[in-house]
Amino acid sequence: MNQKNCNRMIDGVIFDVDGTLLDTMPVWHDAGARFLATLGIQAEPGLGDLLFEETVETGAQYLIDHYGLTMSIPEIARGIDEQVEQFYFREADFKPGARKLLQQMYDAEIHLTVATSTHRKCIEAAFDRLGIRELFEGIFTCSEVGATKNSPAIFYAAEDCMQTQPEYTWVFEDGLYAIRTAEAAGFRTVGVYDPVSEKDREEIIRTADFYYESLEDFDLLCGEDGASEAAVISMSGAPGVGTEAAAGVSVCGEGGGRRENES
Repeated sequence: MNQKNCNRMIDGVIFDVDGTLLDTMPVWHDAGARFLATLGIQAEPGLGDLLFEETVETGAQYLIDHYGLTMSIPEIARGIDEQVEQFYFREADFKPGARKLLQQMYDAEIHLTVATSTHRKCIEAAFDRLGIRELFEGIFTCSEVGATKNSPAIFYAAEDCMQTQPEYTWVFEDGLYAIRTAEAAGFRTVGVYDPVSEKDREEIIRTADFYYESLEDFDLLCGEDGASEAAVISMSGAPGVGTEAAAGVSVCGEGGGRRENES
């Protein structure tokens, strides 16, 4: 793509994975019940809601106390982790519109990275199976960066990989706390709906620059105006909520082509 003489507003995009690109939040919610099922134990109604608010250790202790398990906390934690891993390796799939949007952004030479709280091997396994790993220049995990998304460290790492500036780098997220972190660090933000974040929906709408119920609402369009080309994210069909409204957002500009994948 010829990027000369274009007004760049989006240089790169940092994508969250769980609840944003992939429909994986249910497995985190149901991992305890899945683990109990491997032991032939029927989970109580609402176990997922209870464990979702716990740490791995306190959740494992709950299973020991309420189901009479004789396993150690590390053994239970590993068993739950295995259920999650198997889901990424075998079942994890796109949220509606995610595959199309990623390919369109890649084709428009927008730099793409991932910032995730999930372990790298799970993300890479899912991406390899779904055929999208090569679209990303880097995959950054909270465990490797050494900080949760309450810190902007993971977003800065992704930005540094893409060699972009925060004001021209967009963060796609479904979690309120991560959106707040990215906003405070100067990044542009797009909130994406996920049922797990339903309770924070109104606050996400108020906080993010744009908010969408589905990635299907995005339509990345490429057009030509004389010798210059432009790519825009169309707001057509979107709910039109958030702190900004526009007919489209330019995503092309001056600079070189895509760098080699660094993931």
